[in-house]
Amino acid sequence: MSLRILYGGTFDPVHAGHLAVARAARDTFDATVSLLPAADPPHRPSPGASAGDRAALLALALDGEPGLALDTRELRRDGPSWTVDTLRGLRAELGPEAPLAWLVGDDAFLGLLSWREWTALPGLAHFIVAVRPGHAGRALPPGLAEAFGGDWATTPGELDEAPAGRMFRLHLPEHPASATELRRRLAAGEYTGDWLAPAVAAEIARRGLYRAGRSPGAYNRPPS
Repeated sequence: MSLRILYGGTFDPVHAGHLAVARAARDTFDATVSLLPAADPPHRPSPGASAGDRAALLALALDGEPGLALDTRELRRDGPSWTVDTLRGLRAELGPEAPLAWLVGDDAFLGLLSWREWTALPGLAHFIVAVRPGHAGRALPPGLAEAFGGDWATTPGELDEAPAGRMFRLHLPEHPASATELRRRLAAGEYTGDWLAPAVAAEIARRGLYRAGRSPGAYNRPPS
């Protein structure tokens, strides 16, 4: 069975950095990557846009992107978006033997011990950890490496050989996009450059998200 990769997050809003991570995973594993917008992230402040708006922007960003798909299962479930519940639902659908991986940034992975029922996660999925340049050598918190068997997988194919429980470092090129900085620029009406797909920038303006009163496409126009 082919590896299935899930990439969760608030995507508030989806930007070029998110897409770079998803494309890197798709190309490295030759697998479809499903992006799951969170409805109610329990471990961070409320997003700047509603779940429906964020999902709509994500759909626009993924249009025409081969191997990248939108999965709205977390929006259809009541209550907080706990990763353990999402993975248990996928396991029930796919069965115990299907290879399944959760794609996550390295900062989030280092904080995994604070996630709900985190000790259940290695039994449900592999973890593909997206690592930015200069961050590959950071030590894991005590107990985290042991929960995944201690060693990092060294080839993508190793994740196809088991249903769950392995770690893989996905090394990324440098990319400046930051959701926090992007929201600041949108709020201030500043130029966002290539951080937003044109269709996403136009829809943000049309819906009046992050900063009302902008005309479609305004965020992608260079400063005069």
